[in-house]
Amino acid sequence: MDPATHDHAIIINTGRCGSTMLSELIAEQSDTLSVQEFLMWVAPGIATEKVLTGSAYWSALSAPNAQLATLFRIGLVPPEVRYPAHGRWAGNLTELPQILATTLPKISADPDRLFDMLAGLVPAFPEQSLARHHRMFLDLLTSLAGRRRWVERSGGSSNIAPDLLRDFPDARIVYLTRDWADTARSMSRHSCFQLMQLRVESVGRYGLDPFEVAPGQRVPAEVERYLPDRLTAETLRERGQDVRRYQGLCAFLASQAEQAIADARPRRLLRIAYEDIVDDPPAQLERLGRFLGFPDWQPWAHRVVGSVKARLGTPATAARA
Repeated sequence: MDPATHDHAIIINTGRCGSTMLSELIAEQSDTLSVQEFLMWVAPGIATEKVLTGSAYWSALSAPNAQLATLFRIGLVPPEVRYPAHGRWAGNLTELPQILATTLPKISADPDRLFDMLAGLVPAFPEQSLARHHRMFLDLLTSLAGRRRWVERSGGSSNIAPDLLRDFPDARIVYLTRDWADTARSMSRHSCFQLMQLRVESVGRYGLDPFEVAPGQRVPAEVERYLPDRLTAETLRERGQDVRRYQGLCAFLASQAEQAIADARPRRLLRIAYEDIVDDPPAQLERLGRFLGFPDWQPWAHRVVGSVKARLGTPATAARA
């Protein structure tokens, strides 16, 4: 099995900076598959130099996500989760395959059916590196959808920018930024970023990620309440009250992305700022569509610009509030 190779792009961003909006607008281009929350939140955390079989790769994609399972358990379901209420796992979300949380529901109205189709195809992938599996999987999704290109966007993907630029050297790279103060305020109210900040801070302060503790491993007393089976909604909400934590997270994520771009020097790079999109949506969407290789970049930009204004509110100052 060898899916066709498609043109592709990746949107690198800190999260809470308008990237979801761009994904939704890109989905309106008929030749393009907009893939959401895959490379950062779904793609398995296996060392990229490791060779693995198609079966092992599918097992990772179809396993529950520990972070999402914890948020489901404590009742802080992120708004990006779009698994349908009538779906097969609707009554047991803590066991929901991570590929079904956002990625497949954003592609298909019947994500369970698409999941079953992929379950019959992905295990036949050849033994290869994780990066090659990712590319093959995204190309397969694109072929199944009858599209010519894919654009992947995961909130907070700046955190893995070095891996993305190394593993996808021929990708078009969109680097989306936003004012840190506005981004930090939005992060402080979002459960996924509350959890991300907790993990980053724990690694920096204690050298330990509470979500990567081995069985029987001793942890500092201060970290115990952050372990997946002990974390509470109240703890995350309390941490969200200190916006300075998220300003630090923004600085960390931005530095990750900037250093990765400086090191990799991607051949095709577009920098775009959320504030510029707010101020002049038609011009910025035209830039984006042209960069992504849309044959209808100008008609597309003018067709979807109304959605930008509806999402953001017409006055730029209102959109930034």
